[in-house]
Amino acid sequence: MTGIGWIGSLIVGALAGWIAEKIMKAEQGLLMNIILGIVGALMLNWLLVLITGSTLGGWFGQLVVAAAGACLLIGIVRMIRRKA
Repeated sequence: MTGIGWIGSLIVGALAGWIAEKIMKAEQGLLMNIILGIVGALMLNWLLVLITGSTLGGWFGQLVVAAAGACLLIGIVRMIRRKA
């Protein structure tokens, strides 16, 4: 996550994972929220840079990107579990 550091990434990741958990009505633990938030942010930031050449900056921008990425990951996991 650009410009917020490691501890900031953990905080934003945890918040984003929690927000995604509430939006997607999924029951996750704190550790899974942090993982989903950080991985979702990395994935969506990568896609944004690939498509637009930049990403959203600052704490709020990264929170939005991380929450959207975490929601996307929850949706992907749900689709995979249904097929299995």
